[in-house]
Amino acid sequence: MTGEGPLEGITVVSLEQAVAAPFATRQLADLGARVIKVERPGAGDFARGYDETVNGLASHFVWLNRSKESLALDLKRDEAGEVLRKLVAKADVFVQNLAPGAARRLGFGAEELRREHPRLIHCSISGYGEGGPYTKKKAYDLLVQCEAGLVSITGTPETPSKVGISVADIAAGMYAYSGVLSALLRRERAGGGATVEVSMLEALGEWMGFPAYFAGYGGSEPKRSGASHAAIAPYGPFPCADGVVFLGIQNEREWKKFCDEVLEREGLAGDRRFDTNSKRVENRDALHAEIESVFTGLLSEEAIERLEEAGIANARMRNVKDFLDHPQLEARGRWREFGSPAGPLRTLLPPATLDGTEPAMGPMPEVGEHNGSILSELGYGEGEISALLQPQNGSPA
Repeated sequence: MTGEGPLEGITVVSLEQAVAAPFATRQLADLGARVIKVERPGAGDFARGYDETVNGLASHFVWLNRSKESLALDLKRDEAGEVLRKLVAKADVFVQNLAPGAARRLGFGAEELRREHPRLIHCSISGYGEGGPYTKKKAYDLLVQCEAGLVSITGTPETPSKVGISVADIAAGMYAYSGVLSALLRRERAGGGATVEVSMLEALGEWMGFPAYFAGYGGSEPKRSGASHAAIAPYGPFPCADGVVFLGIQNEREWKKFCDEVLEREGLAGDRRFDTNSKRVENRDALHAEIESVFTGLLSEEAIERLEEAGIANARMRNVKDFLDHPQLEARGRWREFGSPAGPLRTLLPPATLDGTEPAMGPMPEVGEHNGSILSELGYGEGEISALLQPQNGSPA
């Protein structure tokens, strides 16, 4: 795959930090867009300081910021604001996930920028959206998971838990990414820019569809069931003689095959306690006891072999390092390398690949690495660039 990326020639300027906006713009960069990341001078995006686990770099930042250019600007200075205005004038897309109202106060709100640049696509990502009592409420990922009801249905019956990744941020980033793509397509067909607004609460709310319908129409909340399923059984982990195997039964045909061929218990499928999914959920403890009486006498590989032969969905529980060595990813050639201030780093290809095109795998930038080249491109001379980048009134260098 060597062709030009589908977003080649599109310029994205992003006032971004943390996860949601950087995730959206990195995916645009994967497709060939030029992404200019505007950061604070000195420390830059605060996600750069989350940890030092990737050869001294932060794991979140490495994940989200390859293939971008970094421009460090102190936007409290009028001159820096003017630079950003010139940059936006040349851009196709402007993305921001600053604190509520901050972009507008700086003069970069959607209404103002789109009035000046009618073809601009302006995308804002926030915690709770404009308007309403939560507009200015701080919205970290865990807190949005709580507000969306996700924590209430995640974990064990005894302990509610957050999801182990920044799922609210990721959901918002995905909808910002798809929203920008939709706006670019509309602009291509009909002309004119767009205002795209995404809130973390509403993005995660879309992903809460099943529990929302279940609770809203069923009259009861989905029960926390650990790695099992609140509404399907058998589904989840089952201990074997040397470990744990996960399986899932989706219909009555599979349930009968599971009983007959995996458990080798031909009468069990018709047991009145288990002959429908609802009854199996209701009698989950008894159901698990029947399955475990067989599985604990099998090695995990033996159980998986039986499940595979019967066509029953199953999985091993891999840890993250096991996933990095997953034979399927290796067989499909999904690994690539990209550059960073710490040297070459390994990464997966984006999940959606287009035939004939190799996704962009450009290096991750240092803070302000592209100041000189971007400012020169905007027409600033060496003296002007030096003055603009000079620390002022105690601002960081």
